[in-house]
Amino acid sequence: MMGKEDEHGEGGAAGTGCCPRFDPGPWDDKVHEWKDRRFIRGKVVTFFHIPLNFGGVMRRLDRTVREAGATMPDALVLSDHTSRWRMEIFLAVDREIPGAENVTLSGRFLTKVYEGPYGDTGKWCKAFESYVEGKGLDIKKWYMGYTTCPGCAKAYGKNYVVLVAEV
Repeated sequence: MMGKEDEHGEGGAAGTGCCPRFDPGPWDDKVHEWKDRRFIRGKVVTFFHIPLNFGGVMRRLDRTVREAGATMPDALVLSDHTSRWRMEIFLAVDREIPGAENVTLSGRFLTKVYEGPYGDTGKWCKAFESYVEGKGLDIKKWYMGYTTCPGCAKAYGKNYVVLVAEV
């Protein structure tokens, strides 16, 4: 989940204690240049793209990072829907994490924020493709950035999703 923790380390003003409140400003219509940005990878089982064990995978990754004494910059989590049956999760970290699948991402990434129910994902993807094309760019690879869990999205009253394209 990408967001910004409040001064107490809680998930924003609502203080959910789970996901930080998301600020779309740094992610909406932005280009990010990453060089060897560190992530750890987890694998989620899906059924027709619907994640079945997302929460469990996130809790395991979070625990692994905390046990290593590491941090999660921007609370950045990217999802790569590799098939109808599997999704890979990339959790940003500030250093290599022992015992985790460490990966890096490098390149130029264009981001756009969408808000609404997850059922709008198909619409967002079509709009994002047009958006990227309108900028004269080609998508090499793309990711979904889910900014909060469904419970926190309900608590905050907003369900933001960031589409991230390597261009």
